[in-house]
Amino acid sequence: MILHHGCGPEFTEATVKAAVDACRERKIKHLVVASTTGATARAAHEAVKGSDVQLVVVTHNTGFGEEGQQKFPADLRAELEAEGTRVLTGAMVFRSLGRAIRDKTGGDQETLVASALRVLGEGTKVCAEIAMMAADAGLVPPEDVVCVAGTGRGADTAAVVRAVPSNKFFDLKIRSYVAKPYEF
Repeated sequence: MILHHGCGPEFTEATVKAAVDACRERKIKHLVVASTTGATARAAHEAVKGSDVQLVVVTHNTGFGEEGQQKFPADLRAELEAEGTRVLTGAMVFRSLGRAIRDKTGGDQETLVASALRVLGEGTKVCAEIAMMAADAGLVPPEDVVCVAGTGRGADTAAVVRAVPSNKFFDLKIRSYVAKPYEF
């Protein structure tokens, strides 16, 4: 396992490489990566070339930052999809409906669960979330996948996760870390 002493985009390349190596070593078929601006998606796409690892890229939902706007570049999405990578843009499990309820009433279960997972790091929370999002969309089966995420920008966390749909949250398992920041 790689233990980073810090967070951020400077750890993306090493994290992605470790994640792809873990897929190969453990015979895991799917690599699921979070990517907002496309940088992590590009790194993962390059890293899986020549392998039989299926890449799934999970973006922020449209309107995450600015109403009606998608931060993930449309040209990169088209390029990745043309080469067989699946790109998912959907509601974020720990943000969507729960965020609306919290904004209206002041509290929700999704925020509580997300905050509890953040005790293990922002990347851990995102790994769990993207595994469920990919399973919800039918892009990965309910089995072990390797997920890559980060703290803010870039990728600094990779974990082997048993992906399940969000309605089966308590069956989700974070099996092991491949890379994780020591400080977050």
